[in-house]
Amino acid sequence: MELTVVERIMLLDVLPAESDVTTLRIVRTLREALSFSEQEHADLGITTGGGKVTWNSEKATLKDVEIGAKAHSVIAAALQRRSNEKKLTIDMVGLYERFVEEKKED
Repeated sequence: MELTVVERIMLLDVLPAESDVTTLRIVRTLREALSFSEQEHADLGITTGGGKVTWNSEKATLKDVEIGAKAHSVIAAALQRRSNEKKLTIDMVGLYERFVEEKKED
């Protein structure tokens, strides 16, 4: 699945930190796939500070991240949980639609 820099950052934020061991192994692999490499840091000029991540949006490209069925379910559950708790942000609506609503249509 092709993801933008913003989508990758948001997904890293919503992934669960606690679960059963098999799910956490999937989350760990997914975190590695979503994370930014040394080269991406250099190319995008990624900086962090004050709780914010910034980058050169003109150099941002899509990254194809392999998301298996179980990882997809974990993401969908995390986004659904945020929605149920009324903690979903406007920036997350696109991800919610891709992971939660599209799954319901299948």
